Amino acid sequence: MSAEATMKNLGIELPNPPTPLGSYVGAVQTGNLVYISGQGPRRPDGTSITGKVGTGGMSIADAQAAARLVGLNALATLRAEIGDLDRVKRVVKVLGMVNAAPDFNEHPKVINGYSDLMFEVFGEAGRHARSAVGMGSLPFQIPVEVEMIVEVD
Repeated sequence: MSAEATMKNLGIELPNPPTPLGSYVGAVQTGNLVYISGQGPRRPDGTSITGKVGTGGMSIADAQAAARLVGLNALATLRAEIGDLDRVKRVVKVLGMVNAAPDFNEHPKVINGYSDLMFEVFGEAGRHARSAVGMGSLPFQIPVEVEMIVEVD
């Protein structure tokens, strides 16, 4: 089943692609690769989820939900760049950054919120190489930022 049909069957609706908050663009295509800039958990109303994971204010489940929202924003940005998510051949690489307390060590669990969405939408083509790392802070105190490289036809 195509990615667009899969999203429709799962009831996944993409938001409008977020507007970059700096001097950059949301995506760049070169050849058959599309680089998606770091995305945050911005809600459709323009507000963002904030918090630091592992400090008591943001649970792993909350951070996973934020990572899923980041994934929806990344897919919206990707669709705006390439026109149709059915053009995706493979999600190649994901870099997930978690705004975490110094002693937090469950970064991969948090980024699974993003990775699981890519698998839901693209099936095996959504499985990717990945890094999940902790950061002392992220812009605007968001809990998760993720960038992605995708191969298209």
